[in-house]
Amino acid sequence: MNENINSGTGLTNDLKDRYLLFNIEDTKYGFSLEYVLEIINVPSLTPVPGVAHYIKGIINLRGKIIPIIDVRLKLGLPEREHDDKTCIIVLNIHDMQAGVIVDSVSEVVNAENSQLSVPADFGEASSRYLSSILEIDNKIVLNIDCEKFFSADLESQF
Repeated sequence: MNENINSGTGLTNDLKDRYLLFNIEDTKYGFSLEYVLEIINVPSLTPVPGVAHYIKGIINLRGKIIPIIDVRLKLGLPEREHDDKTCIIVLNIHDMQAGVIVDSVSEVVNAENSQLSVPADFGEASSRYLSSILEIDNKIVLNIDCEKFFSADLESQF
C-alpha cells in the first residue's frame, strides 16, 4: 500500500472540502485532504530517545526523515498490535512532513458545509484537536485539525 493522494499540484482549495477517513477502534476520524500526501504500510521505525511517548520513531521516506506519531497514544487510547490494515498517513503541515499510525483507512469523502458542525469543547485531548464534526451516510466523523494536532510536536521535537 503506497498511495499518493495529493500530488501537490495546487489543488489545495479543491481539497479543503474533502476528507480522508480513518479508523481508531470504532471511531471514524478524518484529515482534510489538503494535508495528506500518501498512505504507506508501517515500515520498521527507528526509535528516538527523549521524545514524547506517542512519537514512535522516525522513518526515511525517499531520503526525507519523517517523525511517526501513534494517533491512539496521542489521543490517550491504549496502544495495540499492528495488523495488515494498520498504516501510516503521511501529512504535510507548513512544509514539514509527519506520519501518523492509524488502525485503518476507509475512504475519501466530500463534505458540504451543511454536513459539518463545530465540535463541543470537552477539554479532553480528543476534542481539543477537532476542527469539525461531519455527519455523512448516518456516520459521525471527527475531523482532526492538523495544525492543532501537530503544533507542539513538529516545532519542539524535531
